[in-house]
Amino acid sequence: MAMITNKIILLVGLIGSGKTSVGKRLAKKLSLPFVDGDQEIEKASGLSVIDVFKCFGADEYRAGEERIMKRLLSGAPCVLASGGGAFIAEQTRKIAKEKALTIWLKADIDVLYSRTTGRKRRPFLQCSDSKIKSKLQSYIDTEYPFYSQADIMVETKNEAVENTVERVLQAINLYESDKK
Repeated sequence: MAMITNKIILLVGLIGSGKTSVGKRLAKKLSLPFVDGDQEIEKASGLSVIDVFKCFGADEYRAGEERIMKRLLSGAPCVLASGGGAFIAEQTRKIAKEKALTIWLKADIDVLYSRTTGRKRRPFLQCSDSKIKSKLQSYIDTEYPFYSQADIMVETKNEAVENTVERVLQAINLYESDKK
């Protein structure tokens, strides 16, 4: 199975699409390091993602996220799980197109809702559980056009993570064979 290991594999998608869980297992299968964009924000700031958002606001959070993504995308090959909105930034998309294979983990609203309800570590979903679905729909409407610019799209479903990882690997192989 021929795999890309000379490029960063950037996973993009909405909150709850599976970037971290799929990314960790994908990295292991490809013998690449796994890097989580949100954890890198926390390391750089010394604060939790929630606290960065609360202390500095959404605009400064996004500016910091953009700086961190620029640094990470200039690094060594790895599987990189971006923050939910990182791929929205034009500069991030431009660098990613040059230096990474971008994979959109696309999930429908019901999958996203089931994965995010009750989770309190997500700064962009700080609202009552009853309002999460409408907030997710707003993100879908706003952000899916940006995610659609990724090299590959793989739909994530309510299934075992390993099944999604296998479908991502198949999509990478198909993409690579089409490039030859």
